[in-house]
Amino acid sequence: MSRPPNHEFQEWWNSQRDKHTGLFVDKSDSPNWLTVEIRSPSADPSAEKPRTRTARQISWVCLLRFHQIANSFAYLTNGFVSVLRTANRRIASSSSRSRRSDSRLYRVIKVFLILVVVLLFVELVAYFKGWHFRPPAVGSSEVVDLVELVYANWLEIRANYLAPPLQSLTNLCIVLFLIQSVDRIVLVLGCFWIRFRGIRPVAEMDYSGDLESVNEEDYPMVLVQIPMCNEREVYHQSIAAVCIQDWPRERMLVQVLDDSDDMEVQLLIKAEVQKWQQRGVRILYRHRLIRTGYKAGNLKSAMSCDYVKDYEFVAIFDADFQPAPDFLKNTVPYFKGNDDLALVQTRWAFVNKDENLLTRLQNINLSFHFEVEQQVNGVFINFFGFNGTAGVWRIKALEECGGWLERTTVEDMDVAVRAHLCGWKFIYLNDVKCLCELPESYEAYKKQQHRWHSGPMQLFRLCFVDILRSKVSVAKKANLIFLFFLLRKLILPFYSFTLFCIILPLTMFLPEAQLPAWVVCYVPGLMSLLNILPAPRSFPFIVPYLLFENTMSVTKFNAMISGLFRLGSSYEWIVTKKLGRSSEADLVAFVETESERLVGSSSLHRSSSESGLAELNKLEMTKKTGRNRRNRLYRKELALAFILLTASVRSLLSAQGIHFYFLLFQGITFLVVGLDLIGEQVS
Repeated sequence: MSRPPNHEFQEWWNSQRDKHTGLFVDKSDSPNWLTVEIRSPSADPSAEKPRTRTARQISWVCLLRFHQIANSFAYLTNGFVSVLRTANRRIASSSSRSRRSDSRLYRVIKVFLILVVVLLFVELVAYFKGWHFRPPAVGSSEVVDLVELVYANWLEIRANYLAPPLQSLTNLCIVLFLIQSVDRIVLVLGCFWIRFRGIRPVAEMDYSGDLESVNEEDYPMVLVQIPMCNEREVYHQSIAAVCIQDWPRERMLVQVLDDSDDMEVQLLIKAEVQKWQQRGVRILYRHRLIRTGYKAGNLKSAMSCDYVKDYEFVAIFDADFQPAPDFLKNTVPYFKGNDDLALVQTRWAFVNKDENLLTRLQNINLSFHFEVEQQVNGVFINFFGFNGTAGVWRIKALEECGGWLERTTVEDMDVAVRAHLCGWKFIYLNDVKCLCELPESYEAYKKQQHRWHSGPMQLFRLCFVDILRSKVSVAKKANLIFLFFLLRKLILPFYSFTLFCIILPLTMFLPEAQLPAWVVCYVPGLMSLLNILPAPRSFPFIVPYLLFENTMSVTKFNAMISGLFRLGSSYEWIVTKKLGRSSEADLVAFVETESERLVGSSSLHRSSSESGLAELNKLEMTKKTGRNRRNRLYRKELALAFILLTASVRSLLSAQGIHFYFLLFQGITFLVVGLDLIGEQVS
């Protein structure tokens, strides 16, 4: 039975064929062959009609665009209002506190700010009167009023008396800047050479085997010290990490050196030590009644114990450090066969490097310090500054160079310099890492940097004569004096603060003194790029890093001056605040496994352990939070922010592009830091 014809399809086909009559064209000249050319329908001019939109569609598109703009404007407005409220709250909180005495540097910066504001007012008057394009001259007949005469005399004084000394200071800072840049380039090239040649220290002894299959007498006696002071948040992490070291228990002794003045913290640490003692670990708790000398006094007191003479090496860890279980196996073997080796230093790794912008910027700085500075100096000259933790010392070397001294706030650098002058060598292990924590608040970071930059100047002033009288080679003396101390500890903060925070704003108001654009932009950008190479994941933060380093120059400069001339609180030691953000999951799991292996069913006194844990839990539940933490204002940074922003306005009048943008963004960075909007925010 045949299918009935589909008339609807036939009608549609005929209509489409009539509509596209030009789609199939007969191109053949011969009647015997049929040549068909297939054209695109778009080739038909009649098909290229403009697509129109209805009024309803246009209105909806406009409403959508308006909604997006309104949302963006509301987001920016809310952010700006939030920043203003935060700033207002912190200003009110700062004004309600007891007023502190102004530092010398802050008083100088305030005078400089007043001067810059006055100069900006003068330049604005001259700009609106047209003197900016045709400056008046003294003795000219065109000078008609007193204001114009005063401005003409100011121009003459500025050109003849103020600009030349400013230009000389500018040239000096540029030379120092270039010298320091060359030093940084040489360090980076040395790091590339180490990587290219695969240079790394080689240990003659290997302790990688299982403890049960080797003779314990082959392992040297190691003393492990954990100095701490009121470390409520992190004490248990460092103690646990040290107690699970893969090292024979009879060949290792742990000293917990507690300088806490908080009785609750003392009881917590005692309970933690007792818990590990019951698990079979040889660990002791020491507390000084007279807390003199800060960390150096604590370590010095611990080294005076009679049983220390039975040990050959000492490993030191700060309270927030968590060495891996194989730390001693990866460091102690390098002493075998190297009788002149005093120190094995390892690299720091940070558990909270991505916590906020401040920790990311710190990670860039410290990655360059360890990857480049420490590694290059360790390979080529066998000397670098001891970092105070995550290192192993030969006790004989410590005793020969005089031990721990309390004369500076950088006792680690002090003992390293004295050991170097005695002829001892150092090794740096870049592939052995020790977990630790970065300060997350700007207040803690600023105090840490103040101590790190004032201490070296104290040490340089005290040991300069000792360096000259030492029996080391002239090259080592020159390296210590010119590179280690002067260039990297004194010149760097001096030119960084002077060039970008003082000279650059002044050149906007004294245009006769020139600061080239390559000094402001190109060379600092190149140096920031080199600094960020050891941490390539931080490349998106290269501009914030450059601006933040210039912001920190005021703190480093102030610390350097106070340490060099013994001003202010240069000898004050403040423990860096930790929050206990260490990764504990793997550590706890390892502790449980290690406890089962060490204790067994009969060696653990369950009753005493449970009582100790009960005491620990009770104290943890009733511990006090101490004084409330809060964000604060930083007056020096705020004053410099207004100075730079004022100079940016003057630069805008002169149409100086690179200088204007640098001053603007640098001033905003100082403002953000001064309001404590970087780092941890405490509500």
